[in-house]
Amino acid sequence: MLELHVAFLLVVVGTEAFFSALSILNVRYGADTVADRAEWVRDRLGVDDTERLLDYQRAGTGLSLLRSWVSLGFVLLVLYSGLFGDLVTLLENGSAPHLAQGVVFFVAFVAVARITSVPFSLYETFVVEEQFDFNQQSPRLWLRDFVVGTVVALVLTAVVAGGVLLTFELLPDLWWVAAWGLFVAFSLSMLVIYPRVIAPLFYDFDPIDAGDLRESVDDVFERAGFACEQVYEMDASSRSGHSNAYFIGFGRAKRVVLFDTLIEQMDREQIEGVLAHELAHWKKAHIWKQMASSFLRIGIVLAIFSVLLEQAWIYEMFDVPATPYAGLVLGALWVMPLLRFTAPLENKLSLKHEREADSFAVDVMGGGAPLADALANLTSENLANPFPHPLYATFHYTHPPIPERIRYIEAQSDTETADTAGGHGGSSEPAD
Repeated sequence: MLELHVAFLLVVVGTEAFFSALSILNVRYGADTVADRAEWVRDRLGVDDTERLLDYQRAGTGLSLLRSWVSLGFVLLVLYSGLFGDLVTLLENGSAPHLAQGVVFFVAFVAVARITSVPFSLYETFVVEEQFDFNQQSPRLWLRDFVVGTVVALVLTAVVAGGVLLTFELLPDLWWVAAWGLFVAFSLSMLVIYPRVIAPLFYDFDPIDAGDLRESVDDVFERAGFACEQVYEMDASSRSGHSNAYFIGFGRAKRVVLFDTLIEQMDREQIEGVLAHELAHWKKAHIWKQMASSFLRIGIVLAIFSVLLEQAWIYEMFDVPATPYAGLVLGALWVMPLLRFTAPLENKLSLKHEREADSFAVDVMGGGAPLADALANLTSENLANPFPHPLYATFHYTHPPIPERIRYIEAQSDTETADTAGGHGGSSEPAD
């Protein structure tokens, strides 16, 4: 049993140590590269105060590292103190049905996780984000969002946990296949439920149905061959100064959402470039391809769980009753490091899709300047790290780093210009 504990600590602590070292390396690499390319950062990205950008990266990384290690320490304390085993034993000795025990367990687990995150969330919002002029929340609004967010999280946890645990009772030998089906159904339903039910609990969404902005949106839609009536402006500025845009949903439920901060910070051509990029993910079926990849990955994970949960040692290590809900938590501690180390496989698909979307936007806009300028604007306004360490980007980035994207977009734009010039020349030969 000692060998198992050594292996367990090497896996969970070693994984955290590796990614912590990678985060530190990333900050240092970013700082060195920004110093070397300070003129490009100022001229192309519009970041006049590079030290402020670097300070924001240091503050965010430091807080993230502290949060990760405190969380890991708390988990190990609960496991090795016997508290985890005692809690499961208490539930098992109760009179409630086994399914109800499991739901209570996971709801309590999420509630504890939410509560223990409070100090870090407060510090992030009212110290880090406040210091860099991003925070727009009052303590009252933060508390309101925390309470509502916790209620939503507990309800969703109860639904998902109840469904998964029910599969153990109905299909004990094939529970993981049924659980995979539930995951797929839940993910698809959330594409409709989130924008219509959950997101409006936190933000106001005003339809963009008239004016210059709507004309710009319709113009992009027409050029992209896309139809979508639901275009909304979200009051992101009620919480933060960060800006973004996203596309969500499918069928009649699909919608485009623009942060009001993005609308304020960008000119119309830049907004059109961002929209064209987002629409590409639908036109080229990126959303479905990435969901299929995610479904495949979770299927493999659940298959691994089905093997782990049959092993007696996984429960004996911490003197925990062999019950499915306890096994799922203990199994997750072994599987999560595997997911973190295999993230580059999934990221690779996303990176490919992002480049395709950038090319699509260049084609729709007739050039790369609008999107390239928009990306530079987003980097400057959000104080994003323009130069992540290559190894850090491999594990964490689903989008190519901004300098790489700008180079790619400009190259695509030059190619399109050359092709157009060749076509105008009347020659049947391709342009050089």
